[in-house]
Amino acid sequence: MADETCIFCRILAGEIPAQVVYEDENALVIRDIQPVAPDHVLVISKEHLASLDDCTDEQTALLGRLQLLAAKIARELGIDKGGYRLVNNCGDEGGQTVPHLHYHLLGGRRMMWPPG
Repeated sequence: MADETCIFCRILAGEIPAQVVYEDENALVIRDIQPVAPDHVLVISKEHLASLDDCTDEQTALLGRLQLLAAKIARELGIDKGGYRLVNNCGDEGGQTVPHLHYHLLGGRRMMWPPG
C-alpha cells in the first residue's frame, strides 16, 4: 500500500518528477538527486515497505529481484567491469533518510572502506 507522505511513493505515482533509468512491475530505478559517485542510482521497490526490517519471507523473491536488477543496471551503466557498490541503509543510525525500501547503486569511482 502506498504512503501519500512518502517521497518515493509520490515519485512512483508520477506526482514528483524523476530521471527514470528503468522500470518494471517490481521496481523503479532513478538517478539520485544528490549523487555521491559518478553513477548513483536508486533501485526502489514498488511495494511500500519502510525498510529491510519490515520484510518477511513473503518478500524473499522481491529482494532477490531487486538485487539482480541492480546487477543488470550496473552492466547497462558500464560500471560492472570496474566494480560497484550496492547499499541498503536501514534505520536512522544506518543512514536511511527515506522510509521506503530502496538500494543505492554506486559506481564510476573507487569506493573507500569503511564507508561511514
